[in-house]
Amino acid sequence: MGKIIFYEDRNFQGRSYECSSDCADLHSHFSRCNSIQVESGHWMVYERPNFMGYQYFLPRGEYPDYQRWMGFNDCVRSCRMIPEHQGSYRMRIFERPDFAGQMLELTEDCPSLYDLFHYNDIHSCNVHDGYWIFYEHPHYRGRQYLLRPGEYRRYSDWGALSPRIGSIRRITYSS
Repeated sequence: MGKIIFYEDRNFQGRSYECSSDCADLHSHFSRCNSIQVESGHWMVYERPNFMGYQYFLPRGEYPDYQRWMGFNDCVRSCRMIPEHQGSYRMRIFERPDFAGQMLELTEDCPSLYDLFHYNDIHSCNVHDGYWIFYEHPHYRGRQYLLRPGEYRRYSDWGALSPRIGSIRRITYSS
C-alpha cells in the first residue's frame, strides 16, 4: 500500500491532501502543488488530469518544492501508484511503429540508448515484465514516461510528443 501527501505550499505547508491509490483528477482536492511527501511506495504524478501531460517519477522521500521532482510548475492533476514488481524485467523496443524495424530486448537499465541500440527514436515497444521509465535524454534526464506491462504501438501511446528516447530505467523498490 502506498501513501503520498500533496501540499499547496512549499516545505509541506498549506492545505494538504493524502492519497493511497490512483487518482485521475486531483483538482478538487487542491489548486496548486508546491511540495510532496511520499511516505510509501513509488508514484508517478502527472501535470494534467487522466494521467496526461508531464510525468514525474517519485520514489519514497520528501520533495519540499516542485523543482526537487524536476517539475516545470506547481501543477499536479493526477497520480498513479506503481506496484512493486517481483521477478524479472523484460521489454522489447522497436525503431518503427507497430513493432516493425530493428528490435532490441532489454532486461536491465540502459543509461544511453544510442550507445546500445544506435537509434534515439523508439516508435513502439512491448513491455513483457516489470515497470519501466523512458527518459528523453541519456543518463536518466529530461521528460519521463511510465511504461507498464502491455503493448505500445506508437510513441503517443506512452504519452510522448516525439519518439526521442535517451535512456531507459527499470522501476525497482531497491533503488
